[in-house]
Amino acid sequence: MFELAGTAQSGGSILGLVGPFVLMFVVFYFLLIRPQQKKTKTRNTMLKALKKGDKVVTIGGLHGTIVEISDDIAVLKVNDVTKLTFDRGSISHSVASDAETKE
Repeated sequence: MFELAGTAQSGGSILGLVGPFVLMFVVFYFLLIRPQQKKTKTRNTMLKALKKGDKVVTIGGLHGTIVEISDDIAVLKVNDVTKLTFDRGSISHSVASDAETKE
């Protein structure tokens, strides 16, 4: 009879120790992991949808228009003369799609 009571207490204490960690993981998942996954998915969709003529901003803050684009490289026209080559992943966002979402 004493063994059953001891076993129940040790089982309860293990659940009491693991429970807060499980709860903490669930909170981290919904507050940190899930929103970051959604943001990454949205960014990847935007990068795949880029096409010639789109106005974009790079991660460094450079504004330009896409002149050429391939799977991994984008050539931006910054002014009438200057063309710069960037990695496709260095594009932060598209200016045209931001203007459309505000309307």
